[in-house]
Amino acid sequence: MWKYRAGLLGLLIVLGMSGIAVCAGLVSPHDPYEQDVTARLKPPIWMDGGSRQNILGTDPVGRDILTRIIYGSRISLATGVASVFIAVIIGVALGLVGGYYGGKIDSVITNLVNVMMAFPFMLLALTAVAVMGPNFKNMVIVLGVTGWPIYTRVVRAETAQLKSLEFITAARAIGFSSLRIITRHILPNLFNTIIVTSSLEVARMILMESILSFLGLGVQPPTPSWGGMLGEGRTYMLTHWWLATFPGIAIFVTTLGINLLGDGLRDVLDPHQY
Repeated sequence: MWKYRAGLLGLLIVLGMSGIAVCAGLVSPHDPYEQDVTARLKPPIWMDGGSRQNILGTDPVGRDILTRIIYGSRISLATGVASVFIAVIIGVALGLVGGYYGGKIDSVITNLVNVMMAFPFMLLALTAVAVMGPNFKNMVIVLGVTGWPIYTRVVRAETAQLKSLEFITAARAIGFSSLRIITRHILPNLFNTIIVTSSLEVARMILMESILSFLGLGVQPPTPSWGGMLGEGRTYMLTHWWLATFPGIAIFVTTLGINLLGDGLRDVLDPHQY
């Protein structure tokens, strides 16, 4: 990774944000739920009226912006990782089955993937969350269940290519079962692709979480989330710009770091690079 400086930068950003999320209780200066109406809408420290007590200012009810951004990282990162984990389980399993067995099974899975990918992802997620109810658990489930098609399409194509190679033919000749061939011979050869795709999908899921929370269909107040903070600050954009700007910067930096890390992993794990 040292040769790919952009990927190294992404790794440092991801490790930094992960460390902040894990140690939020230790590094945050205030309680994320603590309100102080006498200190509402205070500007950042470098502006007139700013205070060292609230480096990035306060929101309409006097809560510290920096503290809520720190705690909001937990929601965003947890949503990205958990939803991608669900999508990987579903998508990889269907891709392996369709690519290895082919025939009618593959046709059904392929048609299902085409239908899912043709349907607007955001509209599907919005509808599902609205029906199930807006909370963290339902949001993770919806994002995971609606995000699997990309894994199925990629894994299916590579599985179909791998099953025709000589080492798979040799495994069949020895008498290995289909389950053993899939899990012990094909799946390990797909780890690179799965890891790179997953790293890039985490960034997309964080953005999806932010959009859902912005629209009021994600994590509900007063739980801090970056998308929810954007939603709360949109009515103050012209007068108190920091309410939406700093959560937006947090989303931008995190997703940028994850994308840089994904590009770096793609280069590092590509056997043709060596």
